[in-house]
Amino acid sequence: MFSSREAFENDFCPVRDELLGEMYRANANGLPLLVESVSSETRAMLALFCYRRSHLHSLALAIAASCTERELISLGGRVGSTLYALSREPAARSTPSSSYGNRKPITLSTKPLSTFAPIEDLDDEDLAEAVPA
Repeated sequence: MFSSREAFENDFCPVRDELLGEMYRANANGLPLLVESVSSETRAMLALFCYRRSHLHSLALAIAASCTERELISLGGRVGSTLYALSREPAARSTPSSSYGNRKPITLSTKPLSTFAPIEDLDDEDLAEAVPA
């Protein structure tokens, strides 16, 4: 079993980027089919990989729901055990919605960020006095 530091330093996606992207964009009906197309060990590695990235957290839970506790613990230790437990909670059973479904809305200020006092015009004499020779 890897230490947390080794796991993070040697972290790589166990599936090709295109498949990960398809899973990320998949709807509730398509995701289980994509997950089943991957071997059980690779599925557990992918669940752990996604769990370490906050934007893929819901995908990690959906993938981990298809893994056994033994697989997740053997590859992820305590993190794998936690991921297994989270994936079995009722709130985690729903598959992830679209990638934008759980994001907080962005709000923009309608007020000016700051106000400045107007700059007074300086004539040549004032400027010459301000700059030492």
